Amino acid sequence: MPLDANLFLLIAGLLVLIGILASTLTVRLGLPFLLLFLAIGMLAGEDGLGRIPFDNFDQAFLVGNLALAIILLDGGMRTKTSTFRAAFWPSLSLATVGVVLTASALGVFATWLLGVSPLFGLLLGAIVGSTDAAAVFNLLRNSGIRLNERVGGTLELESGANDPMAILLVIVIVDLIQGEAELSWLPLVTLLTQQFALGALIGVGGGWLLVRLVQHLRLADGLQALLVVSFGLVVFAGVNRLGGSGYLAVYLVGLMLGNARTGPSEPVSQIMDGLAWLAQAGMFLILGLLVAPNEVFYFAPTAGAIAAFLILIARPLAVMLCLLPFRFQWRERFYISWVGLRGAVPIVLAVYPVMAGLSNAQYIFNVTFAVVLVSLLVQGSTVPLMARWLKVLIPPAPAPAKRHRLVSSDQITLEVDEFRVEPDSPVLSPLFRVGEDNPINPAMMALVREGRPLPLDGKVELTAGDRVWMLLRSEDVDDVASQFSSETQGGLLASNNFYGEFVLHPDAQLIDLASAYGLNIDDTERSLTVSGLLHQRLGRHPVVGDRTRLGAVRLTIRQMTGDRIETVGLKLLPSGH
Repeated sequence: MPLDANLFLLIAGLLVLIGILASTLTVRLGLPFLLLFLAIGMLAGEDGLGRIPFDNFDQAFLVGNLALAIILLDGGMRTKTSTFRAAFWPSLSLATVGVVLTASALGVFATWLLGVSPLFGLLLGAIVGSTDAAAVFNLLRNSGIRLNERVGGTLELESGANDPMAILLVIVIVDLIQGEAELSWLPLVTLLTQQFALGALIGVGGGWLLVRLVQHLRLADGLQALLVVSFGLVVFAGVNRLGGSGYLAVYLVGLMLGNARTGPSEPVSQIMDGLAWLAQAGMFLILGLLVAPNEVFYFAPTAGAIAAFLILIARPLAVMLCLLPFRFQWRERFYISWVGLRGAVPIVLAVYPVMAGLSNAQYIFNVTFAVVLVSLLVQGSTVPLMARWLKVLIPPAPAPAKRHRLVSSDQITLEVDEFRVEPDSPVLSPLFRVGEDNPINPAMMALVREGRPLPLDGKVELTAGDRVWMLLRSEDVDDVASQFSSETQGGLLASNNFYGEFVLHPDAQLIDLASAYGLNIDDTERSLTVSGLLHQRLGRHPVVGDRTRLGAVRLTIRQMTGDRIETVGLKLLPSGH
């Protein structure tokens, strides 16, 4: 192997290794993982400490698209179709009208600030007008918070679906600047419809086909993961060649596969997760290599002003207008506007003008890069903080320490799960003595204490720190996990503080509730059930965490199955509250 090839592999491996090792520091500082790899790429570049020459925008564009396809495929696999119930129309509004509003407002501001032509300003606005799937998926799923489904689903679906509009705007504006096109609404609408229609149809159809292939082909886990990735890339590139949105298509392929009852095995999901991390790290390193640190500092004041306008005015304005018909609470709208994260997609879009040979294209790229840095630094590092401040969080659901899907078919899905016994958890009750008749024992397969297996007989009582392996149906996992969750360390206590100490059936009559708690109920609501009251007052698709006040009590949705409310929490409010 030539020396240059060895040197290239050595440098690439070192950069990724340094980034992974340094990521522990970003966790402690509360900084986004992606920001670290951008910074390492910048420092390793030609004008940085590494002195690595790299200015090939074509290669960066290729790597960026390859990485985004893998990230969107993995992101789709981890998105639950239940989020569509509450988030589909709001996210579609943000992904289309929202992008146009953000790009337009930012374009006007950039035109005034930079003293450039309106088309040049609009081009910059279009490039940074869409949120980034890589940044949104990464930060929402790895920040240790649980958002209510309406907010989290809207943010994820928006980031997975807003690329067609952003790409269309960038391509059209570049053509207008070059004098190769005339502004006409009919071709624009036709092209946008084509992008969404082809992306959606081929994405859903391709996802259906991939699910059937995974079901019927007996492949090793490693080969199955390669099948998923290669199929996703074929759909991504094929749809792009046909004039559709490959980004939307590959996201829908992942969505179909991840939500199939007989979807990929647990090892395949883990491999895909690793590939997505590698794609993010590699993409941000490559994009970081394109920019010199001194150029970022030079454009910092301009980028700071544009980012401030984007974060504080353009994005909030677009979100408030787009979500008006959907009765979001002001806290939810504010949080969605704040988590309009910019990342790899705007940088990749900024490569378009460079590849098209526009004058001042490098200027656009540098400003875009600096805006992304500001967005990741300011917005990305405050994702958990803002969620707590705006109270859009719901308590984390108890979950096994590890999950391994064992059997998956159209009739039943079985898995082997590991649970760790936490202090003060319900399973520490004498009622749960191992070997005796209780709800847990029939599913228990193994019990390990201090590294030693113990016999499953009636002589053993569970203690804090024990590790228990159980064979369960997938639909029973959540109920069992709640029995292993601590009642004081963020488990039951946090749940009771949020939902309330009492659990109501959704069909409970309000008149009975009023009699039990001395509540005054409006005559128009006396005949309603608890579920009917929540639906009537909310006026939208309910999600877990939605609540309403009824005199001295507060009702909060605890569990849902599809559109049906399963349980409701009741919390007694202190007088004067």
